[in-house]
Amino acid sequence: MCRWDYMQEGNTTYNDMDRLAAFSKGLATWASWVDANVDASLTRVIYQGVSPSHYTSKEQESDGAAPATGGCFQQTRPRQVATDGDERVFPEQVVVRGLIASMSTPVSLLDITSLSQLRIDAHPSVYGGPGRDGMDCTHWCIAGLPDAWNHILYAMLLQGT
Repeated sequence: MCRWDYMQEGNTTYNDMDRLAAFSKGLATWASWVDANVDASLTRVIYQGVSPSHYTSKEQESDGAAPATGGCFQQTRPRQVATDGDERVFPEQVVVRGLIASMSTPVSLLDITSLSQLRIDAHPSVYGGPGRDGMDCTHWCIAGLPDAWNHILYAMLLQGT
């Protein structure tokens, strides 16, 4: 196990934990802190939602954007059309939406999932070079997608939603 596979809850340390369960527990801790410490009359809380992964090509095959090797590897342009898979709700989204709805402090959700599903080109995979594992879809380092997130955040701040 890698050292980041260890997780602690209270005084108990686990060698590993279901990632969705760990995410849910971590987010619940954050929500409890926000509810206990944030004065909603003075502070606005915005939570950025989850970014999808593109580890398999099935998400992109219908528009021909993904090669047979799968995922976002060697993608150099955004998807041109949305597919049926774009409407699916990821388990992490369910956790986020449910927790935000249960909070006493109002929280705005910057939901980036659908937008991000279209930007399979916005990953470093094509730039990883020969011999490297280019399927690193957790880092959005190409200009464009995070910039779009920032524009949406800016619009939310201006509109007060």
